[in-house]
Amino acid sequence: MTRRRKIAIAVLAAGAIMLIGVALLPHRYRAYISRIVDKVESIFVDRETFIDDTNYSRLFNDMNGAHLSSAKRLGIERPIKSRDEADSELDNLVKISNNKHYTVDHLTHSIPYLTNGAAELLEMIGSEFTRAVEEEGYKASRIIVTSVLRTQEDVRKLQKSGNVNASSNSAHCYATTFDITYARFDRGTKFQPLRKAAQTKRLKKILGEVLHELHKEGKCYIKYEINQHCFHITSRI
Repeated sequence: MTRRRKIAIAVLAAGAIMLIGVALLPHRYRAYISRIVDKVESIFVDRETFIDDTNYSRLFNDMNGAHLSSAKRLGIERPIKSRDEADSELDNLVKISNNKHYTVDHLTHSIPYLTNGAAELLEMIGSEFTRAVEEEGYKASRIIVTSVLRTQEDVRKLQKSGNVNASSNSAHCYATTFDITYARFDRGTKFQPLRKAAQTKRLKKILGEVLHELHKEGKCYIKYEINQHCFHITSRI
């Protein structure tokens, strides 16, 4: 159920209960009605998880230590030194590529490989995002993956380029971690005359809602990166 539907149900239920309380019950019972209304709202609406431009950083603030711990536990045994070495280290990883749920950007400092669990998580995110976009009546859009598995050589090149988030102790080096940009989306060329085009800000919010649900379920760690305009995501599955 989408957040918009949850809110609609909560509002309708709370309103109906309040009307009944006001119309039928004495004044001394109205405090009980108020508690019931609060209970209904707590079931359907989590006030702390409303996502907008003011709270992305608060909601998605898992520190590097958490990302790295999960990456070392679930990822490849050791970071890959270089692209040349990578050829012999990728047999147990999944190569990701464009599909109906996400696209992979032109990668300059990473290679498109993930662990089975991370690839599964990425597919979940993409699938839930495209479904939510469709449910809200918008034209088809896909998320864009901007960074995946980094070799140690890739990390050094990123550091030289001035990327402040390029750590030599990065979860990206274990094939469990990927970045999804929130600054742009692949809108495709599919002809959908009866659907409206969503603004980037709205698509970002939908993506944030999808990520927040998966984060609550314990499937991933997430860091909202302002400078790189992306969600930095590490799989926990």
